[in-house]
Amino acid sequence: MAETVQDVSEADKRHLVELVKELRRSNAVLRAETDMYERYISRLDPRDLVPQPLSDSLGAAAASQLEIGGGRGRKMKTRTTALEQLQRLTLEQKCDVAQRELDETREDLEKMKESSERVLHNYKATLEEADIRLVEVKKASYEFDRDVAKVLREKRGVMMGAEKVIRYFEDRMRAKDTLVEKLRLKNAALHVQKRKLQLQLRQKEEMGEALHEVDFQQLKIENSQYLERIDERNQDLLRLKLLAGNTLQVLNSYKKKLQSMTCESKLLSSDIASRKEMLVKIEEETLQAEEERAKAETLNRKLRGQLADFRVPHVLQYITAKASHSQLEQSVRAWERKVEISEMALKTHTKTWNKLKEAAGAGPVTAR
Repeated sequence: MAETVQDVSEADKRHLVELVKELRRSNAVLRAETDMYERYISRLDPRDLVPQPLSDSLGAAAASQLEIGGGRGRKMKTRTTALEQLQRLTLEQKCDVAQRELDETREDLEKMKESSERVLHNYKATLEEADIRLVEVKKASYEFDRDVAKVLREKRGVMMGAEKVIRYFEDRMRAKDTLVEKLRLKNAALHVQKRKLQLQLRQKEEMGEALHEVDFQQLKIENSQYLERIDERNQDLLRLKLLAGNTLQVLNSYKKKLQSMTCESKLLSSDIASRKEMLVKIEEETLQAEEERAKAETLNRKLRGQLADFRVPHVLQYITAKASHSQLEQSVRAWERKVEISEMALKTHTKTWNKLKEAAGAGPVTAR
């Protein structure tokens, strides 16, 4: 019995899961349909969205349903059912809405495709310009290395190299300015030609000379060609201006590098001079050390000779000399003591004599 109940509950669970999945799919379909209707309504004119009166739209079916119902609840239910029937769309209306949304989606896709193509075209033009710019930079780098850097590496001249670099960049700037002026003149000539053609066209229109379709198409083609040329010249002019600005930045950076290298060269020159002075001092100290070493070697040889000629005295002679040295030291100390006693006695007698002289009225006597 328990197994049967468990099997039934498992079957109910699976059934409920399938129902939930089916409801989710139907909800997704209804959500997509609702989104489509909302997009359709958002595109409509608000004046077209004014609702019609319910009294005119209910009709005979709603009235009959209201008469049949017996009671307030049934009347409300019947009215709600009638309103729901009126608010539902027919199959033709749904197809019409879907077709319009399909057309709008195709138009949006076409617009998106056109904008994507424009963006892609802009990116391709940017890549082509970058490739042209890279080729020009490589060419300028090769010419700079050929005309300036190689000569500087060979000659190793700082001041002449700086002048050569500055002259090279000035020549490049003059060449770019000449090219920019040429393009500007050509662009002005094209603008003048365009104004002349527009003036001729206006005169023909004023004189009543009707243009044929072929002439109009030809003029249109020529106008587009001239516009393309003008755009190309403008792009060239802009690119040359950017190149001139970049060249000026490179020139400024090279000037800064040249200035830093000049300062570094001055520092190195002063460092070399101080090192040379230090080297002269070291050489002088080396010579003085050599002289002192020679003197020390002479003294060393003399002392070595004395050490070689030295003979150690006999032990009895050493003892006798030591004893006599001790006796002499004792006699010296005794005599020093006697001298100190005599000096003290002299000072005492001098003081006594001075006192006696003062008592007698004479001046004091200085001890010698």
